Amino acid sequence: MTHETSEHYLFPSIQMNGTHPAQPDMILKRHIRPALERMGVQKIIGWHSCRHGLANMPWQKGLGIKPAQELLRHANSRITLDIHQQSVSQEKRTPQNLAFKGL
Repeated sequence: MTHETSEHYLFPSIQMNGTHPAQPDMILKRHIRPALERMGVQKIIGWHSCRHGLANMPWQKGLGIKPAQELLRHANSRITLDIHQQSVSQEKRTPQNLAFKGL
């Protein structure tokens, strides 16, 4: 299958005229990190940080652990609980919500 237009990719590369996907590191460097910087977040954020955030969101919304396990594609919920689940205080939740709104 050939990829002749940007419609073939969720994040097409502008430099490659949509014939290749954008590189994940470039998305972090050009879009996500500058947005976080504008919001005053000084910590360096990577894709794994996003994964931890994704693991915590269903739990915070009272949906339980199963949706997080399925989103992260873990074999069982114990892995999700042991590795990714963290207690999130209101002190952490406020800047986290600002970050997601800013993106």
